[in-house]
Amino acid sequence: MLTYPAADRDDVFDHLHGIAVHDPYRWLEDVGDPRTQAWSDEQRALTDTRAQGWSGRAHFRRRLAALLAGGGVSAPIWRGQQRFFLRRDGDQQHPVLITADAMGRERVLIDPMQLDSEGLTTLDAWQVSPDGRLIAYQVSFGGSEESVLHVAQVSDMSLVEPTIDRARYSPIAWLADSSAFYFVRRLHPALVPADEAQFHRRVYLHRIGTDADRDDIEIFGAGLAITNYYDVEVSRDGRWLQISAAEGTAPRNDLWWADLQASTPEAPRLTAIQVGVDAQTSIHADRDGTAYIHTDLDAPRGRLLVAPASDPRPGNWRELVAESPDSVMESYIVLSQGLPAPEVFVKWTTHTVAMVTVHDARSGLFKRRLTLPGFGTVAGITERYDGGHELWYSYTDYTTPASVYRYDALNDRHSLWASPPGTVEIPDVRTAHVTYTSADGTEVRMFVITPQGAAHQPRPTMLYGYGGFGLSLDPAFSANALAWVEAGGVYAIANIRGGGEEGEDWHRDGMLAHKQHSFDDFIAAAEWLIAEGYTSANQLCISGGSNGGLLVGACMTQRPDLFAAVVCEAALLDMIRYESVGLGATWNVEYGSASRPEQFQWLHAYSPYHHVSAGTAYPATLITVFDNDSRVDPMHGRKMCAALQHAQTADRDILIRAEENVGHSSRSLDRSVSRVADVLAFAASWTGLEVAGE
Repeated sequence: MLTYPAADRDDVFDHLHGIAVHDPYRWLEDVGDPRTQAWSDEQRALTDTRAQGWSGRAHFRRRLAALLAGGGVSAPIWRGQQRFFLRRDGDQQHPVLITADAMGRERVLIDPMQLDSEGLTTLDAWQVSPDGRLIAYQVSFGGSEESVLHVAQVSDMSLVEPTIDRARYSPIAWLADSSAFYFVRRLHPALVPADEAQFHRRVYLHRIGTDADRDDIEIFGAGLAITNYYDVEVSRDGRWLQISAAEGTAPRNDLWWADLQASTPEAPRLTAIQVGVDAQTSIHADRDGTAYIHTDLDAPRGRLLVAPASDPRPGNWRELVAESPDSVMESYIVLSQGLPAPEVFVKWTTHTVAMVTVHDARSGLFKRRLTLPGFGTVAGITERYDGGHELWYSYTDYTTPASVYRYDALNDRHSLWASPPGTVEIPDVRTAHVTYTSADGTEVRMFVITPQGAAHQPRPTMLYGYGGFGLSLDPAFSANALAWVEAGGVYAIANIRGGGEEGEDWHRDGMLAHKQHSFDDFIAAAEWLIAEGYTSANQLCISGGSNGGLLVGACMTQRPDLFAAVVCEAALLDMIRYESVGLGATWNVEYGSASRPEQFQWLHAYSPYHHVSAGTAYPATLITVFDNDSRVDPMHGRKMCAALQHAQTADRDILIRAEENVGHSSRSLDRSVSRVADVLAFAASWTGLEVAGE
């Protein structure tokens, strides 16, 4: 048994709704507390020491780097004959924004490594003006995701005005003449309480060349929920303005519409399309005056409707493409130029596998189904900004790096448009799509990746899941999975409730009062893998990050006997106090709030930190936290680590890996390789995976 760094267990209790909730490690929430700093330093030293014994580290670093050496490329965004896209060559730390002219001559616009040679700056978002002359782009530093907005000339990338801060998660909606754009910005911290500085967003109109702090015009958001997120979009002909508001991450939105010809951009007359409706709805206005409405109202798997753009309120809706009984409608695109008749291309997923159908844009009549490159994921569908008969999309699956394809609707012809710039030797693996049964009889799907041609026998296995916020785990090229399976293991991805794999009902059956379903589904996946002979309890590692970290934290406290190891990354683990830090208050629409008696009962029933039980044999556990994580505060991982170390009776390590100058999401290639190699090596050491050539 390891001797762990000392951690005081204080007599701190919260009395909530008649229940005393013990929080012995409250002091670990304060990163400035000398006790926290000393504890963190000792934990870092302990983890560094133990990591020296993970024999697979060097091997996994080499293989991950090789598998990622192909780089990547995105579908093009068009402005006239000029196209814009992201590409990462195999040795580049970050994707680079590139433009190419009609002759194919390329020019680099934004290389994050040129902005910051240490690789700590990330390109968060970008949007080119309709005339192609200007680009609004957002960058942040050190993983903070606190985007700063820049506006530059595309010709030489010279800034045309001072930068704009507080633009995190901001959309950019240009006016048709490229003179201004709508965007979203938080109020100045001096105007709001200190603990609400992450909230209070507003929609503004910004005219190019003006002072944002002095001259921007507030358009929308005053008086609404402080945790609201806003989206804003201007139709390509510049006439129609759409503003959407969602309270936190709620699976519903309010929606407003304005005619910018009948009112000014500075004072758009907004008409409510839906307010207080429990549904997600968005509108796209085509140049012919048709509004296309994508909604899950009365259709949890999604449907497509049309209405006049002059009045797209529900009373004028006409169904164009109906809800499918077994597929989820994820997106659509309309091609209306250069074809005998306009066509709408609808992207669906059937148990996460992509399908694209083509319909007459006037009647909705089914015309054909596209032949895709494989059974995987289609993303990033684009068309020419001025319309046309072509579209581009990215395709990937578990063994195929993302490539871009062009489809010409005039002749129903596909062609490969852009491949990743490097070459990758893909391990010979087999992917099975299986169905298993959860505790309540619900059927759940799972992908299981195994070595091709190897004998079917129990193997060291990584089981990965997420199950939250309606997000789907769609098939995508995974260096993590391939490196693990190539070494002789099994890698499984469970599409559990709480995600969006089967539509909004699937999401809601794993949120709020039903969150336990997510955990039940994941535990059932583990039991199925054992029963079917893929693995055994002493060879099984479960892994998840963020909401997926909550998933594995809950499963390990509910069934510690079922797993040999757990990898818990950037995780929510104290579900009683999660709202008090970071962006937690925006997630109570997903989890519930401890301030409400009934919802407190839900949270208290599974909160991993509060269910660590002294004297229990827990799996070996690696908790990762990121010091600049502004979504999930590292306090969750620190408190859970201290609790597990105190409770552990098994001779299995409980470790925390803290990383500086990174946050919840994007990071450089080298940082990603280092972290994942440590995760795989830790899992290998506790599941018995013997890494060849180490």
